[in-house]
Amino acid sequence: MLPLSRRALLLAAAPREPRPRVLVSTDIGGTDPDDFQSMVHLLLYADIFDIEGLVSSPFGPGRARHILEVIERYQQDYPALRAHSRLYPKPAALRRITKQGAFDSPGPAGIGASTEGSRWIVHCAKKRDPRPLHVLVWGGIEDLAQALHDAPEILPELRVYFIGGPNKMWSVDAYDYIERTHPKLWIIEANSTYRGWFAGGRQDGEWGNAAFVAQHLAGRGALGDYFATHLKGAIKMGDSPSLARLIHGSPEDPSQPSWGGRFVRLWDGRKSLFSRLTSEADHVEVFGVVEFAIPAPAGLTATHKSRVLLDNRVPCPVLLDGATLRFRFSPRDAKVWRFTFESDFPPLHGLSANFTAALPPSSRSSLPSSLHPNWWTDDPAPAAAEGIHPGAKSVSQWRIDFLRHFAQRIQRCRRT
Repeated sequence: MLPLSRRALLLAAAPREPRPRVLVSTDIGGTDPDDFQSMVHLLLYADIFDIEGLVSSPFGPGRARHILEVIERYQQDYPALRAHSRLYPKPAALRRITKQGAFDSPGPAGIGASTEGSRWIVHCAKKRDPRPLHVLVWGGIEDLAQALHDAPEILPELRVYFIGGPNKMWSVDAYDYIERTHPKLWIIEANSTYRGWFAGGRQDGEWGNAAFVAQHLAGRGALGDYFATHLKGAIKMGDSPSLARLIHGSPEDPSQPSWGGRFVRLWDGRKSLFSRLTSEADHVEVFGVVEFAIPAPAGLTATHKSRVLLDNRVPCPVLLDGATLRFRFSPRDAKVWRFTFESDFPPLHGLSANFTAALPPSSRSSLPSSLHPNWWTDDPAPAAAEGIHPGAKSVSQWRIDFLRHFAQRIQRCRRT
């Protein structure tokens, strides 16, 4: 029998038929530069997918032009890539499906006005095609929320892989809208499993995050060089697990092992509701939703500008609903979180409170939610964790396999 890594490489090298339909929603150019690396990874494997959309869905300064920046490097390598497979899409075709999504949070409602990106998601999902549409959300989830609001009939066509964690923290209102109003959505919510792509596993020698880039990527065409210029020449590409599970795994069954991780069914009780300001004694679940509906101070009106700052850096919009202030958080780390009001209404400005976020016990996964039959998330079992990151070992255990295959792929960009 072939060694495991060799068998995995042979399986991954064989194109899946029919090829998966893929639409990527990315915050490339935004607050985290790892999307540039994952976009390079995507384009290297573009011959084994039908890429139907590249949507800029940022939090922060990311824009569609950053996607086009990577496509420019792809164009330089396109002749070499095309020599290996005629299924690589033309650069012009990729530019045509690059769309701009939402720039900002829609506020506590979670949805607002449609965007070019959200309309493109609807367009792709409505195509007459027996294959599902895999929507890989690498950044904000606002465009997906808007698409589901505008065309809820597309829900059965979607297979979503959401790189949550920090992205969920920034997009908590859009996430909350989807969870409440579209509970039957088929979705993998990877809040920490994705970290196994760059944390844990074999890191010695050529397999270290920086050593791998220097030895296997730098000098390999325009895409390899471009990859090496980001994150100080070290691997992160934390969005790539969403793609990798389609390369090597069982796309319709997230409970099975894959390069993108193994997941468990979501459980209930992940949302905490408070009608008062909290203290450290109030415990909530890491990666859950913390929602406040507290009495507004007398004299506060809709003309006042107010927001909440979480952990001194995450701005959260506040809704004045009659005599009630409403706002939400999603804590990404197990620790004490502090939040502070910023307002031009003096009695509110500077008011602060705390709460404590903790990891859920592994027993939670034994009671899957009946409300969310197709919702999957990180395995809370200690054996699946990579350090403090639940589920990450289900990715890091494949590190040699997926990196070796990536190193072989980038060779296609070498000019002869």
